[in-house]
Amino acid sequence: MYDSERLLTRPAQLMAYESDALTAFQQRPAAVVIPQDRAEVIETLRLCHEHNVPFVARGSGTSLSGGSLPIADGIVIALNRLDRILRLDAEERIAVVEPGVINLKVSDAAKPYGLYYAPDPSSQSICTIGGNVAFNSGGAHCLKYGMTSNHVLGMTVALPDGEVVELGGESLEGFGPDLPGFFVGSEGLFGVALEITLRLLPIPQTYRTVLAAYDSLHAAGDAVTAVVASGLLPGAIEIMDALAIKAAEVGAKAGYPKVPALLIVELEGEESAVEAEFAQLMQLIEETSPLEVRMAQTADERARIWKGRKAAFSAVGRLAPDYIVQDGVVPRSRLGDALAEIDRLSASYGIEVANVFHAGDGNLHPLILFDGREEGALERAEELAGEILELCVDLGGSITGEHGVGMEKRAFLPKMYGPLEMQAMEDVRRSVDSRSLANRGKMLPAGEAESLSHVGPHPLEKAGVIFRE
Repeated sequence: MYDSERLLTRPAQLMAYESDALTAFQQRPAAVVIPQDRAEVIETLRLCHEHNVPFVARGSGTSLSGGSLPIADGIVIALNRLDRILRLDAEERIAVVEPGVINLKVSDAAKPYGLYYAPDPSSQSICTIGGNVAFNSGGAHCLKYGMTSNHVLGMTVALPDGEVVELGGESLEGFGPDLPGFFVGSEGLFGVALEITLRLLPIPQTYRTVLAAYDSLHAAGDAVTAVVASGLLPGAIEIMDALAIKAAEVGAKAGYPKVPALLIVELEGEESAVEAEFAQLMQLIEETSPLEVRMAQTADERARIWKGRKAAFSAVGRLAPDYIVQDGVVPRSRLGDALAEIDRLSASYGIEVANVFHAGDGNLHPLILFDGREEGALERAEELAGEILELCVDLGGSITGEHGVGMEKRAFLPKMYGPLEMQAMEDVRRSVDSRSLANRGKMLPAGEAESLSHVGPHPLEKAGVIFRE
């Protein structure tokens, strides 16, 4: 079924697939297969089911929670060649895409029709729609437009045994359980999406983007509270601290001021409405005593502001050899408390933490900097990350907003849910995948099967499906 270019088994070939963006976890799979159409995906799942071999579906490998980490002696199904936009219907405002389509390319294809795809993760130029579906990705503009789940109308899905089912359709109107919503955010536990029907939106007529500088994170947080309490619903509200600002300047040369905290607020929509909201926004910001306020006067200036924000994650890598990014959520009213405690924990551990986050919905993204070459550094960074997650839950929030549980946060799920809820999740998973073959060992901390450990040939070698050195 697969030629030598699409069936990777040599150690040198497999190295590129040993981890995703969370490089602290690494595992070499038995093989990587690169299907070129849905039929090959379905047949691969059937073979894995027949021979009891676990598998992981992978897009661009941008998961920050170890969600696409391979399984020992398992198979990685790399979906990058399933990258076609199958249909774009401007009248119905939908796009039907394969899972390997890059997020930003959907908007690029829809732009000539005055449409775009709203979810905009920081990695949107490289992450895939399939991965966005698996982890219910959001982005800077999720405050106004919601997460991936708000923009998926339907899917064609291959279940873990290879059976193909249709979930949802091409309309927001429907009846019965929300089956697309059941699949979106399931982190690959329920199978592989083969086709995804996305909702497109009209490109906003105008934008107003404001950059405000503050003398502290607390002051920037107070400004967020004031904006939200006013009734305004910006497209995005973001905060960056001094360390994140430094990283963005190194990585993107955004021209940010050197201050303790920056607030980015963007209004978008019809011109008359946006101009009225803009006047209200500027009055609110002035009342919060900013050090400086800048307004993007051109599309290029707006793009520059956002380039710095979206570059912050990757640019932090220039400040330290390694980092862990967390994804906890707290109520907006507790942002100040959360940031103050993160600052205290950072000082206590002697580990620098950069903060850049979706302030409008309280989705924190603390970036914990360390040097993995130093003995015990990773363990201390993980310990600090764990304390931050527990802090978020204690403040009434969640351990994840959009990066998912993956491998990284499994142990913290019982912090949020009791035994009955945990068992219910496991029961649902087993009802779809009784053998736990799909993305085994991810998300759920209990009841998972052990990784395969074979003496002698791999089951797929015996079946003549793969050949390993």
